[in-house]
Amino acid sequence: MSGKLIVFEGVEGCGKTTQMQLCCQWLESLGISVIVTREPGGTELGIHLRRLLLEKSEDKPVADVTELLLYAADRAQHVEQELKPNLAAGKYILCDRYIDSTVAYQGYGRGLNMSLIEKLNDIATSGLTSDLTIWLDVDVEVGFSRKRGDAAGLDRIEQETIAFHRRVQQGYSQLAAAHPSRIVRVDGSLSKETVSSLIQEILRQRLQV
Repeated sequence: MSGKLIVFEGVEGCGKTTQMQLCCQWLESLGISVIVTREPGGTELGIHLRRLLLEKSEDKPVADVTELLLYAADRAQHVEQELKPNLAAGKYILCDRYIDSTVAYQGYGRGLNMSLIEKLNDIATSGLTSDLTIWLDVDVEVGFSRKRGDAAGLDRIEQETIAFHRRVQQGYSQLAAAHPSRIVRVDGSLSKETVSSLIQEILRQRLQV
């Protein structure tokens, strides 16, 4: 069995964590070996980079280009240490965020140069793309309402303005339109059971699970 990289994407509060857990349980019930990971933070180095990226700092904010480079460093380590070896071993990898997050958040959200982002993604991934990306599409306000029940626990990105997150959402919409063979939209506002069933059907159709 060849390994597969399945990425889950979407704005804050879209339900990625829940759906990844349900997808993992389903795949394991089929006898498939599954690895669950995330960006940033999928390696030991990545854990430290995640803290630097997401901790709130009022007096010394992270510069936009610094943020972009830290995400690229996290991804480069993740690809070499976790993704490539596990794919070579024939495992299915469920990854919380990958290259599309950088385009959506740092490109559309921050307004950074798309050509620079594309070059950094190419360097960090060595050309490794997902076999399938599930975009859990929810209205930004819906995602916010899910997250802001615990305002004290919001990280630096989650605390960005509603306008920022709307730009991110637009980024995902543009990416899905540009890459229909790789990115599949799922209505994340549906019940978790319905969303899970839809994802299972997509995996059957796209990856012959």
